[in-house]
Amino acid sequence: MIILDRSRTADDIDAALLRALIANPDATNLALAEATGLARNTVRARLARYAAEQSLRSFERRIDPAYLGFPLEAFILTTVKQRNLSTISVTLADVPEVIQVHGLAGVADLLVHVVARDADDLYRIAGRILDIDGVRRTTTGLVMGEFVEHRIAQLIGAA
Repeated sequence: MIILDRSRTADDIDAALLRALIANPDATNLALAEATGLARNTVRARLARYAAEQSLRSFERRIDPAYLGFPLEAFILTTVKQRNLSTISVTLADVPEVIQVHGLAGVADLLVHVVARDADDLYRIAGRILDIDGVRRTTTGLVMGEFVEHRIAQLIGAA
């Protein structure tokens, strides 16, 4: 499980820099400095801090799985034996088609986000997850469309 220190929040300088990065994720430090009116050293220092704090997510989030041959997406609600949670998490990480796992409270224990090549592949993946020692039950929901893309920009400056 990934646990990060989330005690520090963005200030006005961070907000300006983050907006510039959203507008142009591939911008150089110089371009970011020009776009924000910040000194290059300030930009460089903030970017280094973001990296150290893991405040920015990986480039992987920008890659469409369909481009890699995995056009189907599904969410698998998974109920597990709690004492096996650590082992189950490690085993799920070994399944290449598992792209994200969230721990839940309520309806199930885990929300497993998977991608698949086709329906038969999804059936195989869901079966592989169900076969993990300690997994009690799964319910698979096929993603039929995305109505709101992953987004963060609307939160900048809202806090």
